[in-house]
Amino acid sequence: MAKAANIVTSHKVEINAPARVVWEVLIDLDRYHEWNSFCPSIICSLQLDAPVHMQVRIPGTDGTVPVNEYLVACEPERLLSWEQRPVPENMDAARRDQYIEALDANRCSYFTTDIFLGLNQDTIMREHGAWVKVGFDQMALDLKRRAEELHASRT
Repeated sequence: MAKAANIVTSHKVEINAPARVVWEVLIDLDRYHEWNSFCPSIICSLQLDAPVHMQVRIPGTDGTVPVNEYLVACEPERLLSWEQRPVPENMDAARRDQYIEALDANRCSYFTTDIFLGLNQDTIMREHGAWVKVGFDQMALDLKRRAEELHASRT
């Protein structure tokens, strides 16, 4: 079981848009490059256990790194999750959960967590935790802006 010290959690943002609109933005993977400054590229069929191929930007740089994980939860308007599984050539493991909570018919909240697991969890947290936190916080703000703009354009 991972220690709480190996969890990165974004800011929790309140979004002036329904949960369904936030969900729509999160699963429109082809448009991530239009709004998501942390993860400008993602490819996945959105089927459980499908590969998730991402390009993740290292905050403060123009560089991206490839991240390959597997979709493990896809609960409309509530939860989108993927995980990195250990393989012989890389024993690192992690799980990312993105939470949407409806506050009322036209508002919701969003936050994301990443728990580092496996043999190298402490090293991963020490070497990558801070920039993952910065990226997650920015993505939460990017998602808020995108969902609110989309909702406003429809009302």
